[in-house]
Amino acid sequence: MNRCTEAAAVAATVPDSGVGDAGLRPTMVPRQASFFPPPVPNPFVQQTQMSAATRLQIFLLGIILLPIRALLVALILLLAWPFAAISTACCPEKLTHPIAGWRRKVTQPALKFLGRALFFSMGFIVTVKGKIASPLEAPIFVAAPHSTFFDGIACVIAGLPSMVSRNENAQVPVIGRLLRAVQPVLVSRVDPDSRKTTTNEIIKRATSGGEWPQILVFPEGTCTNRSCLITFKPGAFIPGVPVQPVLLRYPNKLDTVTWTWQGYTFFQLCMLTFCQPFTKVEVEFLPVQVPNDEEKSDPVLFANKVRNIMADALEIPVTDHTYEDCRLMISAGQLTLPMEAGLVEFTKISRKLKLDWDGIRKHLDEYASIARSSKGGRIGIEEFAEYLKLPVSDVLRQLFALFDRNHDGSIDFREYVIGLAVLCNPANTEEIIQVAFKLFDVDEDGYITEEEFSTILQASLGVPDLDVSGLFKEIAQGDSISYEEFKSFALKHPEYAKIFTTYLDLQTCHVFSLPEVRATPSVTSNKVSPENHEESTSDKKDD
Repeated sequence: MNRCTEAAAVAATVPDSGVGDAGLRPTMVPRQASFFPPPVPNPFVQQTQMSAATRLQIFLLGIILLPIRALLVALILLLAWPFAAISTACCPEKLTHPIAGWRRKVTQPALKFLGRALFFSMGFIVTVKGKIASPLEAPIFVAAPHSTFFDGIACVIAGLPSMVSRNENAQVPVIGRLLRAVQPVLVSRVDPDSRKTTTNEIIKRATSGGEWPQILVFPEGTCTNRSCLITFKPGAFIPGVPVQPVLLRYPNKLDTVTWTWQGYTFFQLCMLTFCQPFTKVEVEFLPVQVPNDEEKSDPVLFANKVRNIMADALEIPVTDHTYEDCRLMISAGQLTLPMEAGLVEFTKISRKLKLDWDGIRKHLDEYASIARSSKGGRIGIEEFAEYLKLPVSDVLRQLFALFDRNHDGSIDFREYVIGLAVLCNPANTEEIIQVAFKLFDVDEDGYITEEEFSTILQASLGVPDLDVSGLFKEIAQGDSISYEEFKSFALKHPEYAKIFTTYLDLQTCHVFSLPEVRATPSVTSNKVSPENHEESTSDKKDD
């Protein structure tokens, strides 16, 4: 098979290559279906704007309210501690049996009353809607949106159900004892089997028939600004038992409670909230959701259904952001990028593109190396060309346009990850790399010289005076490029896949435009891809 025919045969196997129509030039870098962007830009930041008059009001009220409320909070915590101590006396940190008998009958009513008194002393006015389900009706509460440490008020209103909490929280003086009094499911970060152990414990309690208290779970797993509901983790839905959704709203003119990854600190929020005349909160208990057989076997399906019901009631959208997006956001900040650059809707991207967290984190490092010097941490056409060590040409603009999915003239990290996975990696197969190397290797001696490399890229990009010495030196270990060097570079830098195979597309278009492909010797006018019918076919791939 001659070289052009081989190029056509391989290129025709690439999805959406556009080849096969005689006389038509194939699209250099075919457009793929777009991923819809998230409906909210960043659910993990909160920026509360306060006027000078508001600041003055907070200061004046704080002089009176802050010391009084701080004193009341400390007093109520001290009053609650003895009841919590009695409730947990002689009990192990990780309970194997529920607290029952006289200790529960005596301590639980007192702790419920003191819990309500605690939030009242902080200025919270609570409105409760809906009916609270019994343990037999719904062993699990799922509360959302989770936006602040004040969301613990849902636990008080629901009657002190058990909560899932970090093991370290149980070690905090006073607070740790109060936490243990609600019989929490403790999670250990140092235990490699912690997730499995926690899931088993939730299943055991949820299926105990009311022997254990109900469990309250915040399925989002991290705090947001309440602009959407992010992905629900499946832990609360794995037991396959009925759950009761619990909605949390803070309908205040000034938001002093939202505690996100970027915004006010814990101490600042406490100060601001204590200095308000009052803070309104609504806790709404929706109807119990009972899973069907399919949802019992698929916790993610059940979680998504419950999330959609809660989002509809809240009239906010849902997104596929997760805690992993927060980790990427922090990593972006450490790489001197804007923190929101790391938000990619990890759940959706990882599922559709089959990428794990480490893979996306690696792409973030690559992206930062391109975008770090650009304004706003985004990649423009100039940064893109500089990174590829190629001039801005029509072909490069086509490639850039396919990365730039919203056509705003720049590429963000999300577009970069999708572009690599959808556009570049499919064209970076072993077979494509082999054929691309053969096209560069004009004299077929097994090596690509700088002259051969320059000639092919000049023809591919349509730039006669193209200088590719910098790119050539990055690939070659010596004076020429071997196949292993070419392959290694192509695999490490999939951005070049479409550039390297552009000449292959040109050859393919030429082949399909011919009335028939002949195996007789021919002399090409550009002397780039000579055909030789006498050469051995031992290193060729037949159709």
